[in-house]
Amino acid sequence: MGGEGDTTFSHDPLTEEGSSIDQEFPEQTSDKHKFSEESSRAKVENGSSKGDFDLNFESLDSGFGNACYPSSFLAEQRWALNVCADLLASYDELPCDSAGLEEAKSRILSYRPGSWIEEVGGLALSDYHLPDTTTILLIGPKGSGKSSLVNKISKVFEDDKFASERAQVSCHTSAGEGTYFLHEYMIPRGSNAFCLYDTRGMSDDPSGNMRLLKHWMTKGVCHGELVKRASDDGILESRMKCKARQIGDQNAKVRMVNFVIMVVNAISVLESMERGHAETKRYTKIIAEAFNNPFLSFKDDKPVVVVTHGDLLPISDRVRVRLHLGTLLGIPPRTQIFDIPESNDLKTELAIVGLLRHCLEHADSNLPIKTYWLPLLLVAISVAFAFYQRAHKGSASSDIHIDWHTIRHLWY
Repeated sequence: MGGEGDTTFSHDPLTEEGSSIDQEFPEQTSDKHKFSEESSRAKVENGSSKGDFDLNFESLDSGFGNACYPSSFLAEQRWALNVCADLLASYDELPCDSAGLEEAKSRILSYRPGSWIEEVGGLALSDYHLPDTTTILLIGPKGSGKSSLVNKISKVFEDDKFASERAQVSCHTSAGEGTYFLHEYMIPRGSNAFCLYDTRGMSDDPSGNMRLLKHWMTKGVCHGELVKRASDDGILESRMKCKARQIGDQNAKVRMVNFVIMVVNAISVLESMERGHAETKRYTKIIAEAFNNPFLSFKDDKPVVVVTHGDLLPISDRVRVRLHLGTLLGIPPRTQIFDIPESNDLKTELAIVGLLRHCLEHADSNLPIKTYWLPLLLVAISVAFAFYQRAHKGSASSDIHIDWHTIRHLWY
Protein backbone atom coordinates (compact mmCIF):
# COMPACT_ATOMS: atom_id res chain seq x y z
CA MET A 1 0.00 0.00 0.00
CA GLY A 2 1.46 3.36 -1.02
CA GLY A 3 1.94 6.25 1.35
CA GLU A 4 0.20 9.59 1.16
CA GLY A 5 0.84 11.24 -2.18
CA ASP A 6 2.54 8.19 -3.69
CA THR A 7 -0.37 7.17 -5.90
CA THR A 8 -3.48 8.91 -7.21
CA PHE A 9 -6.64 6.95 -8.01
CA SER A 10 -9.48 8.19 -10.18
CA HIS A 11 -11.67 5.25 -9.21
CA ASP A 12 -12.97 3.59 -6.10
CA PRO A 13 -10.49 0.85 -5.16
CA LEU A 14 -13.24 -1.05 -3.38
CA THR A 15 -14.71 -1.93 -6.79
CA GLU A 16 -11.45 -3.39 -8.03
CA GLU A 17 -10.59 -7.04 -7.61
CA GLY A 18 -7.82 -7.49 -5.09
CA SER A 19 -8.55 -4.20 -3.33
CA SER A 20 -11.25 -5.40 -0.94
CA ILE A 21 -10.96 -5.22 2.84
CA ASP A 22 -10.54 -8.99 2.98
CA GLN A 23 -7.48 -8.88 0.75
CA GLU A 24 -5.86 -5.70 2.11
CA PHE A 25 -6.49 -6.68 5.72
CA PRO A 26 -7.41 -10.36 5.85
CA GLU A 27 -7.15 -10.51 9.64
CA GLN A 28 -9.64 -7.64 9.90
CA THR A 29 -12.41 -9.65 8.25
CA SER A 30 -13.26 -11.64 11.36
CA ASP A 31 -13.37 -8.45 13.45
CA LYS A 32 -15.78 -6.84 11.00
CA HIS A 33 -18.03 -9.88 11.02
CA LYS A 34 -17.91 -9.96 14.79
CA PHE A 35 -18.79 -6.29 14.89
CA SER A 36 -21.73 -6.82 12.52
CA GLU A 37 -23.01 -9.62 14.75
CA GLU A 38 -22.65 -7.48 17.86
CA SER A 39 -24.42 -4.52 16.23
CA SER A 40 -27.23 -6.80 15.12
CA ARG A 41 -27.70 -7.98 18.69
CA ALA A 42 -27.79 -4.38 19.88
CA LYS A 43 -30.44 -3.54 17.29
CA VAL A 44 -32.60 -6.45 18.41
CA GLU A 45 -32.25 -5.62 22.10
CA ASN A 46 -32.66 -1.87 21.82
CA GLY A 47 -34.86 -1.54 18.79
CA SER A 48 -32.37 0.82 17.19
CA SER A 49 -32.08 1.11 13.44
CA LYS A 50 -28.99 1.06 11.28
CA GLY A 51 -29.18 4.81 11.21
CA ASP A 52 -29.00 4.88 15.01
CA PHE A 53 -25.94 2.68 14.94
CA ASP A 54 -24.08 5.03 12.65
CA LEU A 55 -20.66 5.74 14.16
CA ASN A 56 -19.60 6.60 10.57
CA PHE A 57 -18.73 2.95 9.99
CA GLU A 58 -19.36 3.25 6.26
CA SER A 59 -16.68 5.91 5.91
CA LEU A 60 -14.36 3.99 8.20
CA ASP A 61 -14.76 0.79 6.23
CA SER A 62 -14.10 2.49 2.90
CA GLY A 63 -10.83 3.84 4.23
CA PHE A 64 -9.34 0.39 4.67
CA GLY A 65 -9.32 -0.31 0.95
CA ASN A 66 -8.25 3.14 -0.24
CA ALA A 67 -4.53 3.48 -0.81
CA CYS A 68 -4.70 7.27 -1.04
CA TYR A 69 -5.10 7.45 2.75
CA PRO A 70 -1.92 7.49 4.85
CA SER A 71 -1.21 4.37 6.88
CA SER A 72 -1.52 6.33 10.15
CA PHE A 73 -5.07 7.34 9.23
CA LEU A 74 -6.03 3.78 8.35
CA ALA A 75 -4.52 2.47 11.58
CA GLU A 76 -6.51 5.04 13.54
CA GLN A 77 -9.77 4.04 11.87
CA ARG A 78 -9.03 0.38 12.38
CA TRP A 79 -8.35 1.06 16.05
CA ALA A 80 -11.72 2.84 16.29
CA LEU A 81 -13.53 -0.13 14.78
CA ASN A 82 -11.87 -2.58 17.15
CA VAL A 83 -12.58 -0.40 20.19
CA CYS A 84 -16.20 0.01 19.15
CA ALA A 85 -16.58 -3.74 18.78
CA ASP A 86 -15.02 -4.25 22.20
CA LEU A 87 -17.28 -1.64 23.82
CA LEU A 88 -20.37 -3.07 22.18
CA ALA A 89 -19.48 -6.55 23.35
CA SER A 90 -19.15 -5.27 26.93
CA TYR A 91 -22.85 -4.32 26.96
CA ASP A 92 -23.78 -7.78 25.77
CA GLU A 93 -21.70 -9.68 28.29
CA LEU A 94 -23.55 -11.63 30.94
CA PRO A 95 -23.16 -10.19 34.43
CA CYS A 96 -21.39 -12.18 37.07
CA ASP A 97 -23.48 -14.33 39.38
CA SER A 98 -24.70 -12.82 42.63
CA ALA A 99 -22.18 -14.82 44.65
CA GLY A 100 -19.31 -13.42 42.60
CA LEU A 101 -20.65 -9.91 43.01
CA GLU A 102 -20.94 -10.33 46.77
CA GLU A 103 -17.33 -11.52 46.93
CA ALA A 104 -16.20 -8.46 44.95
CA LYS A 105 -18.19 -6.17 47.27
CA SER A 106 -16.71 -7.80 50.36
CA ARG A 107 -13.22 -6.99 49.11
CA ILE A 108 -14.22 -3.34 48.85
CA LEU A 109 -15.80 -3.42 52.31
CA SER A 110 -12.65 -4.94 53.83
CA TYR A 111 -10.49 -2.18 52.34
CA ARG A 112 -8.36 0.01 54.59
CA PRO A 113 -6.03 2.81 53.43
CA GLY A 114 -2.89 1.15 52.12
CA SER A 115 -4.50 -2.30 51.75
CA TRP A 116 -3.60 -2.53 48.07
CA ILE A 117 -0.16 -0.95 48.12
CA GLU A 118 2.29 -2.85 45.95
CA GLU A 119 5.54 -3.02 47.89
CA VAL A 120 7.85 -2.15 45.01
CA GLY A 121 11.30 -0.58 44.99
CA GLY A 122 12.21 -2.25 48.28
CA LEU A 123 9.56 -0.21 50.14
CA ALA A 124 7.32 -1.60 52.87
CA LEU A 125 3.92 -0.44 54.05
CA SER A 126 5.58 1.43 56.93
CA ASP A 127 7.46 3.60 54.40
CA TYR A 128 4.24 5.30 53.24
CA HIS A 129 2.15 8.09 54.73
CA LEU A 130 -1.24 6.42 55.17
CA PRO A 131 -4.31 8.67 55.42
CA ASP A 132 -6.95 8.04 58.07
CA THR A 133 -9.49 7.92 55.23
CA THR A 134 -8.91 7.55 51.50
CA THR A 135 -10.65 10.49 49.84
CA ILE A 136 -12.12 10.33 46.35
CA LEU A 137 -13.18 13.65 44.80
CA LEU A 138 -16.14 13.81 42.39
CA ILE A 139 -16.03 16.62 39.84
CA GLY A 140 -18.04 17.44 36.73
CA PRO A 141 -20.36 20.00 35.13
CA LYS A 142 -23.62 20.92 36.79
CA GLY A 143 -26.27 18.30 36.16
CA SER A 144 -23.76 15.59 35.30
CA GLY A 145 -25.07 13.32 38.05
CA LYS A 146 -22.45 13.52 40.82
CA SER A 147 -24.98 13.47 43.65
CA SER A 148 -26.96 10.67 41.99
CA LEU A 149 -23.74 8.66 41.67
CA VAL A 150 -23.07 9.09 45.40
CA ASN A 151 -26.53 7.68 46.14
CA LYS A 152 -26.08 4.74 43.76
CA ILE A 153 -22.69 3.83 45.21
CA SER A 154 -24.01 4.12 48.75
CA LYS A 155 -26.99 1.87 47.96
CA VAL A 156 -24.74 -0.87 46.63
CA PHE A 157 -23.04 -1.17 50.03
CA GLU A 158 -26.09 -0.51 52.22
CA ASP A 159 -27.58 -3.36 54.23
CA ASP A 160 -30.75 -1.33 54.64
CA LYS A 161 -32.26 -1.09 51.16
CA PHE A 162 -34.98 1.21 52.51
CA ALA A 163 -32.54 3.84 53.76
CA SER A 164 -33.13 7.31 52.37
CA GLU A 165 -30.86 8.79 49.74
CA ARG A 166 -27.91 10.60 51.27
CA ALA A 167 -27.15 13.26 48.65
CA GLN A 168 -29.67 15.88 47.57
CA VAL A 169 -30.41 15.55 43.85
CA SER A 170 -31.83 18.28 41.61
CA CYS A 171 -34.34 16.77 39.20
CA HIS A 172 -34.21 19.70 36.78
CA THR A 173 -30.87 21.44 36.58
CA SER A 174 -32.43 24.63 35.24
CA ALA A 175 -34.65 24.94 38.30
CA GLY A 176 -32.56 23.23 40.98
CA GLU A 177 -29.74 25.06 42.72
CA GLY A 178 -27.37 22.13 42.68
CA THR A 179 -24.53 21.52 45.16
CA TYR A 180 -22.96 24.62 46.70
CA PHE A 181 -21.24 23.00 49.68
CA LEU A 182 -18.67 20.22 49.80
CA HIS A 183 -20.24 17.07 51.19
CA GLU A 184 -18.37 14.09 52.62
CA TYR A 185 -19.96 10.64 52.35
CA MET A 186 -18.34 7.68 54.07
CA ILE A 187 -18.81 4.42 52.18
CA PRO A 188 -20.54 2.61 53.74
CA ARG A 189 -22.18 4.67 56.48
CA GLY A 190 -20.37 4.37 59.77
CA SER A 191 -17.08 3.37 58.17
CA ASN A 192 -14.00 5.56 57.85
CA ALA A 193 -12.02 3.54 55.29
CA PHE A 194 -12.84 5.72 52.29
CA CYS A 195 -15.18 8.55 51.40
CA LEU A 196 -16.64 10.34 48.39
CA TYR A 197 -16.64 14.13 48.18
CA ASP A 198 -19.52 15.69 46.25
CA THR A 199 -18.67 19.11 44.83
CA ARG A 200 -20.23 22.08 43.13
CA GLY A 201 -20.56 21.68 39.35
CA MET A 202 -17.96 23.21 37.09
CA SER A 203 -18.95 26.44 35.36
CA ASP A 204 -18.38 27.86 31.88
CA ASP A 205 -15.43 29.84 33.24
CA PRO A 206 -12.27 27.72 32.70
CA SER A 207 -10.07 29.92 34.87
CA GLY A 208 -12.57 29.71 37.74
CA ASN A 209 -12.68 25.92 37.43
CA MET A 210 -8.90 25.75 37.45
CA ARG A 211 -8.68 27.82 40.65
CA LEU A 212 -11.18 25.57 42.44
CA LEU A 213 -9.50 22.36 41.33
CA LYS A 214 -6.07 23.62 42.32
CA HIS A 215 -7.39 24.66 45.74
CA TRP A 216 -9.01 21.28 46.41
CA MET A 217 -6.01 19.28 45.22
CA THR A 218 -3.35 21.31 47.07
CA LYS A 219 -5.18 22.54 50.19
CA GLY A 220 -7.60 19.66 50.67
CA VAL A 221 -11.37 19.43 51.03
CA CYS A 222 -13.54 19.97 54.09
CA HIS A 223 -17.10 18.85 54.74
CA GLY A 224 -19.54 21.75 54.69
CA GLU A 225 -17.15 24.18 53.00
CA LEU A 226 -18.96 26.79 50.91
CA VAL A 227 -17.81 26.83 47.28
CA LYS A 228 -17.83 30.39 45.94
CA ARG A 229 -16.98 31.69 42.50
CA ALA A 230 -16.04 35.18 41.35
CA SER A 231 -18.97 35.04 38.91
CA ASP A 232 -21.58 34.54 41.67
CA ASP A 233 -23.94 37.51 41.85
CA GLY A 234 -24.69 39.31 45.11
CA ILE A 235 -28.09 37.70 45.68
CA LEU A 236 -26.77 34.19 45.18
CA GLU A 237 -23.77 34.84 47.42
CA SER A 238 -25.96 36.23 50.20
CA ARG A 239 -28.28 33.22 50.02
CA MET A 240 -25.34 30.80 50.17
CA LYS A 241 -23.77 32.62 53.12
CA CYS A 242 -27.09 32.39 54.94
CA LYS A 243 -27.11 28.63 54.40
CA ALA A 244 -23.50 28.41 55.53
CA ARG A 245 -24.39 29.99 58.88
CA GLN A 246 -27.07 27.36 59.36
CA ILE A 247 -24.69 24.44 58.74
CA GLY A 248 -21.74 25.33 60.96
CA ASP A 249 -19.06 22.75 60.15
CA GLN A 250 -16.10 24.84 61.29
CA ASN A 251 -14.54 21.87 63.13
CA ALA A 252 -14.70 19.44 60.21
CA LYS A 253 -11.43 17.78 59.28
CA VAL A 254 -9.57 18.81 56.13
CA ARG A 255 -8.75 15.79 53.94
CA MET A 256 -6.23 15.59 51.14
CA VAL A 257 -7.59 14.15 47.91
CA ASN A 258 -6.25 10.71 46.96
CA PHE A 259 -8.03 10.17 43.64
CA VAL A 260 -10.51 11.88 41.29
CA ILE A 261 -13.65 10.78 39.43
CA MET A 262 -14.94 13.01 36.63
CA VAL A 263 -18.69 12.61 36.06
CA VAL A 264 -20.23 13.58 32.71
CA ASN A 265 -23.71 13.46 31.23
CA ALA A 266 -23.88 11.15 28.19
CA ILE A 267 -26.70 13.17 26.60
CA SER A 268 -24.75 16.43 26.85
CA VAL A 269 -21.66 14.77 25.38
CA LEU A 270 -23.70 13.37 22.48
CA GLU A 271 -25.21 16.79 21.76
CA SER A 272 -21.74 18.27 21.78
CA MET A 273 -20.63 15.67 19.24
CA GLU A 274 -23.58 16.03 16.86
CA ARG A 275 -24.31 19.76 16.88
CA GLY A 276 -21.79 22.08 15.35
CA HIS A 277 -22.46 25.35 17.19
CA ALA A 278 -20.19 26.55 19.95
CA GLU A 279 -22.88 26.41 22.66
CA THR A 280 -23.05 22.61 22.68
CA LYS A 281 -19.35 22.03 21.95
CA ARG A 282 -18.53 24.04 25.05
CA TYR A 283 -19.56 21.09 27.23
CA THR A 284 -16.81 18.79 26.01
CA LYS A 285 -14.36 21.70 26.00
CA ILE A 286 -15.01 22.24 29.72
CA ILE A 287 -14.52 18.52 30.35
CA ALA A 288 -11.25 18.35 28.42
CA GLU A 289 -9.78 21.48 30.02
CA ALA A 290 -10.57 20.28 33.53
CA PHE A 291 -9.47 16.69 32.89
CA ASN A 292 -6.09 17.83 31.60
CA ASN A 293 -5.45 19.97 34.67
CA PRO A 294 -2.12 18.56 35.97
CA PHE A 295 -3.29 18.91 39.58
CA LEU A 296 -5.86 16.14 38.99
CA SER A 297 -3.26 13.56 37.98
CA PHE A 298 -1.19 11.47 40.38
CA LYS A 299 2.12 10.88 38.63
CA ASP A 300 1.01 9.10 35.45
CA ASP A 301 -2.46 8.24 36.76
CA LYS A 302 -5.27 10.31 35.29
CA PRO A 303 -8.79 10.45 36.76
CA VAL A 304 -11.44 7.93 35.81
CA VAL A 305 -14.55 9.07 33.95
CA VAL A 306 -18.11 8.04 34.80
CA VAL A 307 -20.77 8.46 32.11
CA THR A 308 -24.31 8.91 33.49
CA HIS A 309 -27.79 8.98 31.94
CA GLY A 310 -26.70 6.45 29.33
CA ASP A 311 -29.84 4.39 29.95
CA LEU A 312 -31.79 7.13 28.14
CA LEU A 313 -29.82 6.41 24.95
CA PRO A 314 -29.53 3.37 22.67
CA ILE A 315 -26.45 1.20 23.11
CA SER A 316 -25.00 2.54 19.86
CA ASP A 317 -24.92 6.11 21.19
CA ARG A 318 -23.41 4.99 24.49
CA VAL A 319 -20.59 3.35 22.52
CA ARG A 320 -20.08 6.53 20.50
CA VAL A 321 -19.92 8.66 23.65
CA ARG A 322 -17.30 6.47 25.32
CA LEU A 323 -15.22 6.27 22.16
CA HIS A 324 -15.37 10.05 21.74
CA LEU A 325 -14.39 10.69 25.36
CA GLY A 326 -11.55 8.18 25.16
CA THR A 327 -10.16 9.92 22.09
CA LEU A 328 -10.73 13.40 23.54
CA LEU A 329 -9.12 12.67 26.90
CA GLY A 330 -6.50 10.13 25.82
CA ILE A 331 -7.66 7.25 28.03
CA PRO A 332 -8.88 3.71 27.21
CA PRO A 333 -12.70 3.77 26.82
CA ARG A 334 -13.23 0.21 28.06
CA THR A 335 -11.18 0.26 31.28
CA GLN A 336 -11.11 3.92 32.37
CA ILE A 337 -14.54 5.15 31.30
CA PHE A 338 -17.37 3.57 33.30
CA ASP A 339 -20.93 3.69 31.97
CA ILE A 340 -23.16 3.68 35.05
CA PRO A 341 -26.87 4.04 34.20
CA GLU A 342 -29.78 4.70 36.53
CA SER A 343 -30.91 1.07 36.46
CA ASN A 344 -30.47 -1.13 39.53
CA ASP A 345 -29.24 -4.51 38.35
CA LEU A 346 -26.25 -6.81 38.66
CA LYS A 347 -24.42 -5.22 35.72
CA THR A 348 -24.73 -1.74 37.23
CA GLU A 349 -23.55 -2.95 40.63
CA LEU A 350 -20.65 -4.72 38.97
CA ALA A 351 -19.68 -1.51 37.18
CA ILE A 352 -19.76 0.41 40.47
CA VAL A 353 -17.61 -2.19 42.22
CA GLY A 354 -15.15 -2.07 39.32
CA LEU A 355 -15.06 1.72 39.50
CA LEU A 356 -14.28 1.78 43.22
CA ARG A 357 -11.70 -0.99 42.92
CA HIS A 358 -9.89 1.05 40.25
CA CYS A 359 -9.99 4.24 42.34
CA LEU A 360 -8.81 2.63 45.58
CA GLU A 361 -6.02 0.64 43.94
CA HIS A 362 -4.67 3.71 42.17
CA ALA A 363 -5.08 5.86 45.28
CA ASP A 364 -2.95 3.38 47.23
CA SER A 365 -0.33 3.14 44.49
CA ASN A 366 0.28 6.89 44.66
CA LEU A 367 0.42 7.43 48.42
CA PRO A 368 3.33 9.71 49.43
CA ILE A 369 6.51 8.10 50.70
CA LYS A 370 7.94 9.20 54.03
CA THR A 371 10.97 11.46 53.78
CA TYR A 372 13.45 10.37 56.45
CA TRP A 373 16.02 13.07 55.65
CA LEU A 374 13.80 15.83 57.03
CA PRO A 375 13.68 14.61 60.66
CA LEU A 376 17.41 13.87 60.50
CA LEU A 377 18.04 17.39 59.26
CA LEU A 378 15.94 18.84 62.08
CA VAL A 379 17.87 16.78 64.65
CA ALA A 380 21.18 17.96 63.16
CA ILE A 381 20.03 21.56 63.37
CA SER A 382 18.95 21.04 66.97
CA VAL A 383 22.36 19.59 67.90
CA ALA A 384 24.23 22.39 66.12
CA PHE A 385 22.09 25.02 67.83
CA ALA A 386 22.75 23.42 71.23
CA PHE A 387 26.51 23.50 70.59
CA TYR A 388 26.24 27.12 69.53
CA GLN A 389 24.39 28.11 72.71
CA ARG A 390 26.85 26.24 74.94
CA ALA A 391 29.82 27.79 73.20
CA HIS A 392 28.53 31.30 73.77
CA LYS A 393 27.85 30.52 77.43
CA GLY A 394 31.39 29.16 77.91
CA SER A 395 30.24 25.69 78.88
CA ALA A 396 32.13 22.58 77.90
CA SER A 397 30.76 20.57 75.02
CA SER A 398 30.53 17.56 77.30
CA ASP A 399 27.83 19.37 79.28
CA ILE A 400 25.51 19.46 76.26
CA HIS A 401 22.34 17.54 76.88
CA ILE A 402 19.64 16.90 74.28
CA ASP A 403 16.27 15.79 75.50
CA TRP A 404 15.64 13.12 72.88
CA HIS A 405 12.29 12.30 74.42
CA THR A 406 10.87 15.72 73.62
CA ILE A 407 11.85 15.47 69.94
CA ARG A 408 10.90 11.81 69.45
CA HIS A 409 8.11 12.85 67.08
CA LEU A 410 10.76 13.85 64.53
CA TRP A 411 11.51 10.19 63.89
CA TYR A 412 7.97 9.31 62.76
